Amino acid sequence: MRLSTKGRYAVMAMADLAGHEEGGRAVALADIARRQEISLSYLEQLFAKLRRHGLVKSARGPGGGYRLSRPADELRVGDIILAVDEPIRATRCVPGMKGCMTASIRCVTHDLWEELGQQIHVFLSSITLADVVGRRVLGRAQPCRPAAEREIRPAA
Repeated sequence: MRLSTKGRYAVMAMADLAGHEEGGRAVALADIARRQEISLSYLEQLFAKLRRHGLVKSARGPGGGYRLSRPADELRVGDIILAVDEPIRATRCVPGMKGCMTASIRCVTHDLWEELGQQIHVFLSSITLADVVGRRVLGRAQPCRPAAEREIRPAA
């Protein structure tokens, strides 16, 4: 499973914007495109979606560009990815169908992949744009405890 370029580029561009927004001044998409080596026309499409979802504000005219709609520590990576229509699915099931098998049943590993998708969503929703810009992401993933340790045992 991979996150497509749409989601990755949106997060890269938003992190660049957060890192270069000084004194509330708008940042030009051309500058972000150059620094991140992303096509300007592709960024324009992504930022139109980010603006519609209220994650950025645009400013027209000389000195125009984009600004974050709120502080970077209030913007979650998961929200950025969802804003550019990038659902994170690990199953091969199509939304609205009962299952991925020909008989419309779930495969034996469906629950595993469904849970993985949920864990990815939980992780990305726990990371803010400020965390990315401040390089506070490494070490955030926590190892899972074995099922036996997670079980709630009655107090003696």
